[in-house]
Amino acid sequence: MALKLSLKPGEKFVVNGAVMVNGDRRATLVLQNKASLLREKDIMQAEEVNTPVKHVYFPIMLMYMDEAGYKDYYEQFVLRMTELLGVIENPAARTLCVAISHDVMNQEYYKALNKCKKLFDYEKERLNYVPGSLPEDTDSN
Repeated sequence: MALKLSLKPGEKFVVNGAVMVNGDRRATLVLQNKASLLREKDIMQAEEVNTPVKHVYFPIMLMYMDEAGYKDYYEQFVLRMTELLGVIENPAARTLCVAISHDVMNQEYYKALNKCKKLFDYEKERLNYVPGSLPEDTDSN
């Protein structure tokens, strides 16, 4: 089954590890066979990995893009997912984590990445700390 990709001018994407950039006009690219493909918006740089969910997303992305380094990336994924599951109490988020792990075990990395993105909103909501919003932040004097 072919994959049709509509690209914006100057949009970057990665196919099987090769970074490509669209020209100065909109373009359509059709992939006729299976390939590891990520758009620029789905690519995370190492310096962006600064939250628990991003620590899970990043090694999945690397497994998807670099099969040769699978073992190291998988070990990182297992460590970070275990840590994440240790702190998440929300049943829906926990179920999503299990589904992500299932996809990774079945080498369905793109599916796992998409599910992981759903956790970004949950994480943002949970980590959205506003000074003065917690009881220990208020001055009791």
